[in-house]
Amino acid sequence: MEFCTLFLLISCLSWSLFVLCDSQLQTSQSQVLLQLKKHLEYPKQLEIWYDRKTEFCSLPPSANLNITCEFNSVTELNIMGDKPATKASDFAGFPIPNKTLSHSFSMDSFVTTLSRLSSLKTLSLISLGIWGPLPDKIRRLSSLEYLDLSSNFLFGSIPPKMFTLLKLQTFVLDDNVFNDTVPSWLNSLPNLTTLRMKKNRLKGPFPSSIEGIKTLVDLDLSSNEISGDLPDLSSLTNLKLLDLRGNKLGSHLPTLPKGLLMVFLNNNSFTGEIPTQYGQLNQLQHIDVSFNMLTGKPPPELFSLPSLAHLNLASNTMKGSLPDNLNCGRNLEFVDISNNRLMGSLPSCLNSETRDNRVIKFSGNCLSIAGHHQHPESYCREFKVHVYKSNNGGKGIGVSVGLIVGIAVLIVLLAIGLLIVCRRYCPRVISEQHLLQKSVPENSTAGLSSEILTNPNCSSGHVFESSKSEVQILPSCRSFSLEELKEATNNFDSSAFLGEGSYGKIFKGLLKNGTQVAIRCLPTSKKYSIRNLKLRLDMLAKIRHPHLVCILGHCIEVEQDDHCSINRVFFVLEYIPNGNFRSHLSENSPGEVLSWPERLAVLICVCKAVHFLHTGVIPGFFHNRLKTTNILINEHRLAKLGDYGLSIISEETGNYGTKGQEPKSWQMTRLDDDVYSFGLILLESMLGPSVPAKTEATLRGELASLSKQEGRVRLMDPVVLATCSEESITVVISLTYKCICPELWSRPTFDDILWNLQHAAHLQPNISHA
Repeated sequence: MEFCTLFLLISCLSWSLFVLCDSQLQTSQSQVLLQLKKHLEYPKQLEIWYDRKTEFCSLPPSANLNITCEFNSVTELNIMGDKPATKASDFAGFPIPNKTLSHSFSMDSFVTTLSRLSSLKTLSLISLGIWGPLPDKIRRLSSLEYLDLSSNFLFGSIPPKMFTLLKLQTFVLDDNVFNDTVPSWLNSLPNLTTLRMKKNRLKGPFPSSIEGIKTLVDLDLSSNEISGDLPDLSSLTNLKLLDLRGNKLGSHLPTLPKGLLMVFLNNNSFTGEIPTQYGQLNQLQHIDVSFNMLTGKPPPELFSLPSLAHLNLASNTMKGSLPDNLNCGRNLEFVDISNNRLMGSLPSCLNSETRDNRVIKFSGNCLSIAGHHQHPESYCREFKVHVYKSNNGGKGIGVSVGLIVGIAVLIVLLAIGLLIVCRRYCPRVISEQHLLQKSVPENSTAGLSSEILTNPNCSSGHVFESSKSEVQILPSCRSFSLEELKEATNNFDSSAFLGEGSYGKIFKGLLKNGTQVAIRCLPTSKKYSIRNLKLRLDMLAKIRHPHLVCILGHCIEVEQDDHCSINRVFFVLEYIPNGNFRSHLSENSPGEVLSWPERLAVLICVCKAVHFLHTGVIPGFFHNRLKTTNILINEHRLAKLGDYGLSIISEETGNYGTKGQEPKSWQMTRLDDDVYSFGLILLESMLGPSVPAKTEATLRGELASLSKQEGRVRLMDPVVLATCSEESITVVISLTYKCICPELWSRPTFDDILWNLQHAAHLQPNISHA
């Protein structure tokens, strides 16, 4: 009995000592936590981390902070901040006040300190405003099983050396600004179950190596710019969630694993028919393939899946009719087949009048149902006849294929020749990211993408195409003195004044070498130092693209006071002589009116320019205040976009007129989104220059009226009506509707916009315009 009592006392004493030791953190680990607090600029969530005497392991867990310790070391660290990346599109590689941590923050130093917590198994750092490239040093946390760095401002590539984190099970990088490709080494993580990288700027092809992650349960890469084909995913037998919506994926829908519960493939560019294999996914509960280019008839088996509750097939080009005896699964609660080319009657199981608990959407088809916004059957039949004609006759196919192949070969040869010439004679762009106060290594090119570094149209030699048959060589960008600008404009005489836009007054000038230029006087922000402002100007001036107005240089006027404050900033631009796009959209306009094929050519040029600003530079330039008055037409009728990227040096997003003047129209408050702004340009190109003066409600009503011929006759510009084809204008009307759609998530990317505009141009026969 005494032996048992003694044993119990020893056991209790040992357990007490173990708990005490487990709750007492090593001094070095306490120091690391306090250093992390300093790196994160003392967020209020860490106010209870007082000093080294703080019992970190005994702090009560909360929704914003939790620390777990084992054997005197931190094994779990979860911090939820109050700086969510809600406007990551505003991020251009520089700190944003009240959104990110300050200029003094260093991601490299932060991770170096963090890696001293070598026993960490769980790390969650969310909405803390941390910014910069994620360094390779993160691999030092070799015990990590759970990593979540979502809702921050991390950019660049995902470090390849992370493949050594062999214990990693959950990997989350949602809501950041990563702008490289999806890593190809992810199949090296043998225990990975959750992979989420949604709402970044990831591009390139979908890596086929993901097929090899047999342990994967959740895969979410939605809202990126991933392109190409999807591989066969049937080998992912444990996969339950697949979310790839909002990308640029194309070709046919992939084969899916049978155990899937949720599938989101909407807002891509998938073509072909829905695979019949989808009708065998008996565990499927939710599938969305809307806003693609799917054809064929929806598989009847899809509607009868036993577990399916949500089915969305909207906004495709599916045709044919659904069988009258269609069987719907007992759990089916929502079906959307709207905006397709379906004809015939609506099956009884999709009749919402007989199914009170089931939501059915079917407008925008050619169904034989009174009302419900259905097109006449001819609308759907015309589409069918068009497809038949395009495939009629082997001889026609052979000629078309031969022509396409010949043109493709010619383009490739020309591109290779131009690339060789420009690589030989044009110096390459050098990134100026190393000039930032928190420097990147000298051999880094993190500031600019590979597209800039290798594209001859984007090199620092400023060589780019100016017409189909000539190459214009522009001088390198440089700093100008104020005296040079005064001499070029006759001291900014009123005779040189060209106008005033969103970003200040603009004058026409003539340099000493005889070059005509446009000189814009910009209102500048007082918050930037001269060095910081010059860095931003130089980065902006290095952007080169055939359809962007070239920035030749700049001038900073400094007040001669104690603070050397900045007074004015001038941009020297190439002079475009033929007016803006709006001046060519109406017979009452001063410029020569453009036909519909010519307007399409202008729209395609501008779309390419904006796509380059979004994806061709790192970090991208967004909020470019797209308007028809900012699109200039040169003597070769080549369109060039001006006033791009100026928000990074201006205090405001632009002036609306004289000081104190209110915006002249509702659209001024909507210009933050380039896709929305481009939708208004599309609308103005069809209706004419009166668009900016109209209210949003009026424009939406007119856009809806354009779906009918009488609405087009009443509203469209007569030149457009006379020179457009039915197929071409229909594509652009549909595209415009998507661009100004109220739901941000459903708006297309500029890659999608470009594809649709080129498709519309292909459907437009060559019509001469007098």
